[in-house]
Amino acid sequence: MRAALVLLWLATPAFAEVAPFIVTGDALEAPLVAAPASAARGEAIVKNRETANCLICHAIPDPRERFMGDVGPPLAGVGSRLTPGQIRLRLVDPTRLNAEAIMPAYHRTEGLNRVDPRYLGRPVLTAMEIEDVVAYLARLKE
Repeated sequence: MRAALVLLWLATPAFAEVAPFIVTGDALEAPLVAAPASAARGEAIVKNRETANCLICHAIPDPRERFMGDVGPPLAGVGSRLTPGQIRLRLVDPTRLNAEAIMPAYHRTEGLNRVDPRYLGRPVLTAMEIEDVVAYLARLKE
């Protein structure tokens, strides 16, 4: 039974390795995965208060969402302000741009402090989830 649970845990999407990437300036130009991203899945990830929890710090342009944060910049218009590559880097590891960033690194496992036990040794978001969030945020032009 225990072996079956371990195999099930290893098969879940949350179990993932950090995808290799190359930083160019202030961006990760190349997607982390070749599969097509889904803005709809990205929106669900952004709104999920159990995993990414973006709304604890950011506001999005959706009047149906309540209790959004204002610690981080509003995400309305982010697709006009940043390229997909710039958004990607900020999600993967914002400390690459600002060593004092308070936004968590969603696709990094090394050098982190106070990590939730659920994410020890694995990123909070998989490479596909990062791409889905990039697709959603890049659509927010106004």
